[in-house]
Amino acid sequence: MAMDNTVTVTGNATREPELRFTPSGQAVANFGLAVNRRWQNRKTQEWEEAVSFFDVTVWSQLAENAAETVAKGTRVTVTGRLDQRSWETQDGDKRSKVEIVADDVAVSLRWATAEINRNERAEGGRPAGNSSPQQSVPAYNPDEEPF
Repeated sequence: MAMDNTVTVTGNATREPELRFTPSGQAVANFGLAVNRRWQNRKTQEWEEAVSFFDVTVWSQLAENAAETVAKGTRVTVTGRLDQRSWETQDGDKRSKVEIVADDVAVSLRWATAEINRNERAEGGRPAGNSSPQQSVPAYNPDEEPF
């Protein structure tokens, strides 16, 4: 039986990506994502809404690209895998959380436009060195109507 751990979610960034580098020089970025779900209650005919919050971790060149492109409020689609982390607090309490480790992050073009600048490619089709895109992406404004 094949197991698959792939998830795709679309939502709004809840905070600016925080870009850091590991001691070996590997880029890693973290940001929050809020995913809204809205439905009409069939009994009351009232609209109801639920919000799920996810932490997103992005690695390598994708981390650098996300840090330059994604801003708080930007509507993005994230594809990746779920990863559960567990730890113990200083008080001895056990904690855990599920986060998304991203394979891809894409800006939604439903309510925004984007200017695309390709990264230079090294051999094998991977991004070269520390080249970073210079994208101009307006932040998603949830108060604006799409039309």
